[in-house]
Amino acid sequence: MKNYLNFELDVKELENELENLKDPYNKEGLSEVNTNKISTLQRQIDDKLKQIYSNLDPWQKTLVARHEDRPKSKFFINNLFDDFIPLSGDRLYGEDKSVMTGFAKFNNESVLVIGQEKGEDLEGRIEHNFGMMRPEGYRKTIRLMRLADKFNIPIIIFVDTPGAYPGVGAEERGQAEAIAKSIECSMELKVPTISVIIGEGGSGGAIALASSSKVLMLENAIYSVISPEGCATILWRDPKKTLEAASAMKLSSSDLLDLKIIDEIISEPLGGAHRDKNIILENVKSSIQKNLNEFNFLNREEIYNKRKEKFLSIGRSKGFTTSSSAKDSLSLPTSFFGDLFNKFKRYKNYFIFSLIFFIILAILII
Repeated sequence: MKNYLNFELDVKELENELENLKDPYNKEGLSEVNTNKISTLQRQIDDKLKQIYSNLDPWQKTLVARHEDRPKSKFFINNLFDDFIPLSGDRLYGEDKSVMTGFAKFNNESVLVIGQEKGEDLEGRIEHNFGMMRPEGYRKTIRLMRLADKFNIPIIIFVDTPGAYPGVGAEERGQAEAIAKSIECSMELKVPTISVIIGEGGSGGAIALASSSKVLMLENAIYSVISPEGCATILWRDPKKTLEAASAMKLSSSDLLDLKIIDEIISEPLGGAHRDKNIILENVKSSIQKNLNEFNFLNREEIYNKRKEKFLSIGRSKGFTTSSSAKDSLSLPTSFFGDLFNKFKRYKNYFIFSLIFFIILAILII
């Protein structure tokens, strides 16, 4: 049974009519299938979907990103990779099932795969905690990312979470510290890392795994520091003002590409990724391979510096400064004496040692 969003009711009516036409054993008894009318209805459905999905507002895109039939991380892991070997535990506390991790083969190349998993049904969602990671989940990914870095293995990450789990136990075990360490680890890696935001990219829970060399995003996915409901509650004291909040936060893929926060938008089939999972699977696969190929001729230091410069340059072309060069504008200009003082502070031990040496030498000569 298909699930429809509140702005897809016209499509629902047309598709119900189409299903009745395709069934020769309908309530009126055995009837002849009208192929011409079926073709006409299919064109109407396609036109209606095109009309709706070409004019989605940010809040409607949020609803599409949260669609319960949308493909999850487990779907991509099972269909894009071979020989997936799941690895568990953070070696400190326990296992977090809200994130799937393991080594696998992608087009015959070894990769580390990380995927935030929401679950397909109610039982699965409870098991995976609705994709909300606990500290042990982040520490598990840190452990495996460092292992992949040690053996020079690229990392592919699927981001899909409303945010990190805010429970008392998670906070007691150091949720904020775990997220910060995950971001730090991601920035220090010297192997290619590719994050694909496939649904919701919510808050620090998403940023912790999206601090990558390349950040890709499905067309109808979202990426923001807080949910529209949370933003509306804080700014307007009214959780119903979700459209205003979603518009203000610039959470859609097109807005984020314009702001250079993400690197690429992966197109979805008409009506969203859930309507044709084979197409979205092929689009994601080709995009990951294309971006991995960009790192083939870069050494470890170049990969590290490229990621660092990418994040340092975010917001600099459309912020308070017109300069887009991260290297030239990330430090305040200094005078000759200021530069000399900074060099003295950096090499003061050598200066002190040299000064003592010359004093001793002068005393011996005298």
